Amino acid sequence: MSADVDGSRLLPADLLRVGAVGLRTRRLRAALSALGIAIGIASMVAVLGLSASSRQGLLDQLDALGTNLLTVAPGQTLGGDEATLPRAARRSLSRLGGVEQVATVRGTDATVRRTDRIDPNETGGIAVAAADPGLLATLGGSLSRGRFLNAGSARTPAVVLGAEAARTLGIDRPGTKVYINGRWWTVLGIMRPFALAPDLDRSALVGYAAAVRWLGAERSASTVYLRADEERVAHVRGLLPSAANPRNPEEVTVSRPSDALAARAAADSALTGLFLGLGAVALLVGGIGIANTMVISVLERRSEIGLRRALGATRGHVRAQFLVESLLLAVAGGAAGVLGGALVTGGYARVRGWTSVVPPEAIAGGFGAALLIGALAGLYPATRAARLSPTEALRSA
Repeated sequence: MSADVDGSRLLPADLLRVGAVGLRTRRLRAALSALGIAIGIASMVAVLGLSASSRQGLLDQLDALGTNLLTVAPGQTLGGDEATLPRAARRSLSRLGGVEQVATVRGTDATVRRTDRIDPNETGGIAVAAADPGLLATLGGSLSRGRFLNAGSARTPAVVLGAEAARTLGIDRPGTKVYINGRWWTVLGIMRPFALAPDLDRSALVGYAAAVRWLGAERSASTVYLRADEERVAHVRGLLPSAANPRNPEEVTVSRPSDALAARAAADSALTGLFLGLGAVALLVGGIGIANTMVISVLERRSEIGLRRALGATRGHVRAQFLVESLLLAVAGGAAGVLGGALVTGGYARVRGWTSVVPPEAIAGGFGAALLIGALAGLYPATRAARLSPTEALRSA
């Protein structure tokens, strides 16, 4: 970038040096002006970074948990009543081609209490459900403490608590006793939260044999969880209703829990636009701050402008000087904003256990927006400075 009028030349290096004079002599004002741009750019970069990191976290979670988990539950009869699954549903589903793992859960009318001193008629207790010993493996879950049900403990008054149920009861270790249906039960373990089955977080799980013996539960399942072959999920999903209930397949509801996580990722994308709008407002305010700073700078430096014009500087030289000064201010703010947004994204992602992702388009867009704002904010002050005649500038100074 150079100007050449009547033999006068201003080389790019000289232009940068002259444009930086105002920033060096008025450092505090320059820093405050750049801060406005930095806040706007940091907001936009952080919004894009956090949105991308959140989506990546959900995708990582989906990869870890798998998208091949399907849930089979009873729907409604043609009369509108609640349907039930046949007792043979588990056996039929496990024999279906493409099904790799099957586990069932059966809700009961019992609730778990921390003590026997609570009125049994009082509502608000934690629900108790019967579960297969293979449920944890089928869901890809894990325990924070203790152990899960097995063939032996499923026949005894033993219970495994969901993460939220354990917090509600104030239980943090195995071996504690809880009160269920007039009997003390021993806590075997405490589960970590289930991303794909959040209802189980609020439940207490017991074995089927124990639920039938002491809680009067039915042996038919109220929910069936199964893992299908990754390449045959859609095919298996279409066969599940007729396999679970051959007589009334329309009374069976089939869902894929991972779809909820995918929907959350899409919802995060929808909210990104709103937050970007807020960042754009902050960026606009920063641009106005730079424009205001440059206008004041032109008024304060009229003597400098007059002297440069008297020594041979052209209108283009003066215009370029103040435009470069505005761009330098914006670029400094943009660089600080990109760095700040990246640091915010990295820190928050680390706290949430996500993979930190700062999209390249966020970085490029941050610098591009800073340059655009700097150019627009400096255009009027630069033009105004270029219009000053040498004599007028020196006389007014």
